[in-house]
Amino acid sequence: MPGPARRPRRRLNQPREQVLAAAMATIAAEGLDRLTMAGLGREVGMSSGHILYYFGTKDELLLQTLQWSEEQLGAERRAALSRRVPARERLDALVDLYLPEGHRDPRWTLWLEVWNRSQNADDETRERQLELELAWHRDLVALLVEGISKGEFRPVDAERFATRTRALLDGFGSQLVVGLPGTEREEVRGHIREFLDESLSARES
Repeated sequence: MPGPARRPRRRLNQPREQVLAAAMATIAAEGLDRLTMAGLGREVGMSSGHILYYFGTKDELLLQTLQWSEEQLGAERRAALSRRVPARERLDALVDLYLPEGHRDPRWTLWLEVWNRSQNADDETRERQLELELAWHRDLVALLVEGISKGEFRPVDAERFATRTRALLDGFGSQLVVGLPGTEREEVRGHIREFLDESLSARES
């Protein structure tokens, strides 16, 4: 008796991107523990050896998957920041993109795993990870500078404020993704909005 029908596997022109997309989809659907080279191979119609040819190690696969995910999210972020709306509204949009959707958010789950595995990483790997952080930082600094120049935000040291804001987002984001009891996304967004309002609201002279 034939088994269940399966979707035909298509031979794509960019196998690396195909593997990265499949890895992210697996994390989203089944969690990080179910992500294996053999499983990915079955998903994309390659051998595990073929996947290793592209990535070398699972650590490298995870880092490249994270980089790929951040490229997709970066496009969304740039689109949100280019809208012709007040800087404060765009800042809220950046925060929404930064925070996890909730418990076991796949992007944040991957972030935490990559960071955990990188404790003994070499300098080149750490630089690649840092660049992912700096992409958010640079966009946040630019938005703060714009808001200050237009009088929407009160004057602050944009670099220092961005560093502290990202630390706040990382703290709340970590609590959300691990499912800390009593931590809800809307409550977190409220805390962050309150902090930004108190810190950035332009004061009348």
